[in-house]
Amino acid sequence: MYTLQRVNLVISNIVESQRKYYLSGNTLDIKKRIIVLKQIKEQINKYYNQLVDAFEKDFNKCEFDVISTEVSMVIFEIDYFIKNIKKLSRTKRVRSNLINIPSKSYIYKEPYGCVLVIAPWNYPFQLSVLPLVDAIASGNTVVLKPSEQAPYVASVIEKMLSIFDDGLIKVVNGGIDVSSALLEERFDLIFYTGGTNVGKVVMEKASHHLTPVILELGGKSPCIVCKDADIKLAAKRIVWGKLINAGQTCVAPDYILVHEGIKEEFIKNVIEQIKENYYINNTLSKDFPSIINEKHLDRLKKLFNKDKVIFGGNIYNKTLEPTVLDNACEFDLVMQEEIFGPIMPIIAFNDLNEVVNTLKQKEKPLALYIFSKNKENINKVINNLSFGGA
Repeated sequence: MYTLQRVNLVISNIVESQRKYYLSGNTLDIKKRIIVLKQIKEQINKYYNQLVDAFEKDFNKCEFDVISTEVSMVIFEIDYFIKNIKKLSRTKRVRSNLINIPSKSYIYKEPYGCVLVIAPWNYPFQLSVLPLVDAIASGNTVVLKPSEQAPYVASVIEKMLSIFDDGLIKVVNGGIDVSSALLEERFDLIFYTGGTNVGKVVMEKASHHLTPVILELGGKSPCIVCKDADIKLAAKRIVWGKLINAGQTCVAPDYILVHEGIKEEFIKNVIEQIKENYYINNTLSKDFPSIINEKHLDRLKKLFNKDKVIFGGNIYNKTLEPTVLDNACEFDLVMQEEIFGPIMPIIAFNDLNEVVNTLKQKEKPLALYIFSKNKENINKVINNLSFGGA
């Protein structure tokens, strides 16, 4: 096992190697970038079966989920850049302002340089390789730190990308000591996906070098179901969005605000959808993903009051079955933090204006959902609240 000093030295050498590679100009040639993107795609296909096995070991994730939520998105991104990279990289002529007339003005596209990507555990392949692909297509070098909480997937990623020069792409696996050593180095851009607490640490460390940071964080994303909504369709979509990857998704609807006039019918449809899609003969499907580890499972166990459980709530090995809570309230523990699991708290409301005013006082969510046929209701929510996407 490496000592802390040894880890720091290894990391410093990696970053120095990448900076030399970038400064040599090796990443600037568009044709070379396309070659690298095609090689990444070839490696994904080569290691596909190993990836599927790794996801089964880390998550109990079935092959369909691996294709739909992990691999296909990366392949699509690679194909997009191969097709459009020349156009995206083109110098753009713009109008000169008055003080610079007569002149010709242009916007030049240039890479940042040496980029650090720190990936999360919930979509450990997609959220590792997607930002890596974007960075490579833009002409950067990349140090990639996959999550140690999905060790089998992280190991496959490291083998998959080992064909590339360490100066261009280097996968660094390890725990907190490795992440800490990486954040002590000066990068030209840091891309971090994960929780708010670690995001604060990343931003603080980056500030020492004035390094720009992209933070993709989670939060408690509300889902509003109005009285005029198509109840069956809303239930179908909300159940899918909530339970994909066992709720371990940053844009999952965190809690459901349902008009009290349709609450009982909505709950009935939610339970029907859960049974239809995730149970076989009243037994939870073996393909339902597990919670990533015991620590997160223990956290989820403590979040809900069993007196409010109207469906589910049981644990099988590392799997928490879909769990629906009725009459949840702001003071419940489940409402104090992002759930990040298959727990669906349902809260009734009577006045949409009160909902909007309450949500205004909360932290801005990464995502927000509204189900309504009334454009006035939709516009009221969209125009009065702030969110990452809706």
